[in-house]
Amino acid sequence: MSMAEIDAILTAPGARFEMETVEIGGVPTRTWKNAPANLALLVQMARAYGAREFTIHEDERVTYEAQYRAVATFATKLQAMGVGKGDRVALAMRNLPEWPVIFFATVSIGAIIVPLNAWWTAGELDYGINDSGAKLLILDDERHERLSGHYEAFAGVERILVARATAPLTGKASRLEDLIGTPHDWAALPEVPFPQVAIAPEDDATIFYTSGTTGNPKGALGTHRNLITNIFSSAFGAARTLMRRGDEIPAPTPKTLLTVIPLFHVTACSAALMGVVAAGSTMIFMRKWDPVRAMEIIEREKVHATGGVPTIAWQLLEHPDRPKYDLSSLEAISYGGAPSAPELVKRIYTEFGALPGNGWGMTETMATVTGHSAEDYLNRPTSAGPPVAVADLKIMDEDGVNELPVGEVGELWA
Repeated sequence: MSMAEIDAILTAPGARFEMETVEIGGVPTRTWKNAPANLALLVQMARAYGAREFTIHEDERVTYEAQYRAVATFATKLQAMGVGKGDRVALAMRNLPEWPVIFFATVSIGAIIVPLNAWWTAGELDYGINDSGAKLLILDDERHERLSGHYEAFAGVERILVARATAPLTGKASRLEDLIGTPHDWAALPEVPFPQVAIAPEDDATIFYTSGTTGNPKGALGTHRNLITNIFSSAFGAARTLMRRGDEIPAPTPKTLLTVIPLFHVTACSAALMGVVAAGSTMIFMRKWDPVRAMEIIEREKVHATGGVPTIAWQLLEHPDRPKYDLSSLEAISYGGAPSAPELVKRIYTEFGALPGNGWGMTETMATVTGHSAEDYLNRPTSAGPPVAVADLKIMDEDGVNELPVGEVGELWA
């Protein structure tokens, strides 16, 4: 079947991917009709996955039930600290189990999470914290050590929470563990009522900073609808791929993902984390990318999917120790953010037996706009794929005034 025929079937009235047009900021916009209204609902729905593992980080294994209890507890604590709807909570932390807890607790009370680049210098973090107007700052110990001499410069920050602190804290700073314990403790947290806050789809949820312009990074606002759209867009892309291959669409099956992209990037947060939570899948964190360590994890945990940027796929393919590991569980290796060679696409398929995937998006679009995988990608390995059904693309001239015809080079607008 053609792409257009498949899209018509998938988005037909009554189908899972049915669309509707709503007015957003005065602009008629196609949206997924069946998407949850906000991220708080997503967290509560995901509790049904219970004892399934949500995150794995070294010896820390957090189930969906433990995650829910930690989110509900921390959301309640945030409210007790005076954090409410519209307040900014800045988060500078490497990929740790605490990261999604902080993220979902913040957005579930209508506050706005500001995931800052954990690799920024102290001066760059200073800028993001002050520019975002953060009321609360949450750090891991590494970022605390980098910023502790700057705390007085954060005029709007009322309190600082530090995860995994290795030294006593003073002044504005206190331990996150005093509020929710460690990941090992979360399953035993007492059940508390989940905060009930009126949150509309167009309410702001995130501020991700993008360096895609000259000067300082710019904060790009994301709404609850923006993030939840990625769940349906990714699932739509997967269903489209299956139908293009002539396969039937199976019932959703939880997968295990090795996540090597930082969660402060929209690819890992908006495109990956949202889909993981919706599907009841498992997300594995690495402290630092290392191809041997990655292959050990893939073999032990039977990882189904990984990726990030093309370099990661190349390092797995060409590592001399690859034959020592059983990587047969891999079903997909996806990437973006940089051009990839057609040879890479072919070798992922022939040597791993996995489906290659690619896509394009921006911080401003909260990730997924286009996607390519399986035979469609193998047949057109230089393409980033067609747009998802709720997105439109056009090529504009350098002045941004005139749309260019097919075959012309210009600026891509989404």
